[in-house]
Amino acid sequence: MIHSKIVIRFVGFIALLIGVFLLFPALVSIIFGDTDYKQFLISSGACLILGSLLSFFVKPDLSKIRKREGYLIVAFSWLAMCIMGALPYALHYEHISVVNAVFESSSGFTTTGATTFTDIESLPHGLLFWRSLTQWIGGMGIIVFTVAIFPLLGIGGVELFVAESPGPQSDKIHPRIKEVAKRLWIIYVGLTGILCSCLFFFTEMDFFDSLNHALTTMSTGGFSTKNNSIAHFDSASCQYIILLFMFVGGMNYTVIYYVLKGRFKRAWNSLEFKSYVGFLLLTISIIFLLIVSNTNTPFELSLRNAAFQVVSIVTTTGFITSDYTTWHSGATIVFFVLLFVGACAGSTSGGIKIIRHVVFVKTALLEFKRLLHPRAYVRLKIDGNIVSGSVSTHILVFLLCYLMLFVLGSIIMMVVLSSSDEPFLSAIGSVATSLGNVGPAIGSVGPADNFAHIPDVGKLFLALLMVIGRLEVFTILIIVSPYFWKTN
Repeated sequence: MIHSKIVIRFVGFIALLIGVFLLFPALVSIIFGDTDYKQFLISSGACLILGSLLSFFVKPDLSKIRKREGYLIVAFSWLAMCIMGALPYALHYEHISVVNAVFESSSGFTTTGATTFTDIESLPHGLLFWRSLTQWIGGMGIIVFTVAIFPLLGIGGVELFVAESPGPQSDKIHPRIKEVAKRLWIIYVGLTGILCSCLFFFTEMDFFDSLNHALTTMSTGGFSTKNNSIAHFDSASCQYIILLFMFVGGMNYTVIYYVLKGRFKRAWNSLEFKSYVGFLLLTISIIFLLIVSNTNTPFELSLRNAAFQVVSIVTTTGFITSDYTTWHSGATIVFFVLLFVGACAGSTSGGIKIIRHVVFVKTALLEFKRLLHPRAYVRLKIDGNIVSGSVSTHILVFLLCYLMLFVLGSIIMMVVLSSSDEPFLSAIGSVATSLGNVGPAIGSVGPADNFAHIPDVGKLFLALLMVIGRLEVFTILIIVSPYFWKTN
């Protein structure tokens, strides 16, 4: 039996939080003299009333929470956020369709960064700030879910955290949830504040632009206040600062904690972190060589463009300084592959995550060794710790499910986009970037385009894929499986 009242209570709590957060863009609108503060106050009031009804009048026994309730809490909390976050868009005085509102909200909370707006700079300050704030909320939320909730459910990339981190064992995590969440929030808020200050003092950004880009950089979200994204500022210092913090945002927050504590050796001993750095350096070198050999771009700019775009896509931030599809066809293929990489587990980035690729490669190599030496006893190890067979199976099944979702989603989107230009490239690009929570892709949804031209049914489908990808795939797939609803 599923205790639905527990799920309702948690959704009510989420509604209260969103209601409070909606007051901030209302304040921004008032400060800048915009008239759209009313839409935020109405949206906030609706969320607060709903949250109050669900939270205070539903009194479940929280001691009865189990894995099934946990899955439903995670899934319905995220879906509720996407729907409630769409209210300010739908109430905007320049009519935004309900579908576009849901798409924009889903893209924000899942830190995807895909948009349907064709003229972002015409939006009022309150709505621009709300777009950025949804990504920051989504980034902060996924950190807490990844470290504190997902391990209890047996999902996510945290099974392979290093020993001192709150690892997969629920007995290690449970007593420390409050401590870990507090520590991560402090790091997350602190890095956001530092980035905002750097952008304001060392670039030509004003405070509003600095704040918005700080919110969407640390969340690896990618929403910008400008139509041309980071390319609008045409500033090397701005791009290098954001490049650095995108890299940090893609790091495992446990590793960031070690660095801040001065435990550099412990941080560097992380196989995932070393793989992350090595993969970025290798990919940047390849793209840099493609740029310098096929364009007349100066050396420094070529290196900067290569580094910025590779880090932006791998960390699933999605900021743009140049249209990488114009560099070389080989570069387009490389960036399409990068949509399936992702950064580190325990970060705000989306995607498959580096550690899963590492486990897959090491598992394949061990299997080759077993074929050559069938009597040999070999075990998979990460950072000196033996990886259990159940964890390896979990990761391999995840990769298979992710691939199947991509293939099935691409077929569906090809049907939806059959009458558009480049339906195949646009279909595989839109599905890959939505599942990976990246933003820009290839085809008609490349760096120089957006998602406005996609039919409504396609936008809703992609919004669903964003949520599925953000919640590590299994959360949604398990809920829709028949075994989930069978009583024990």
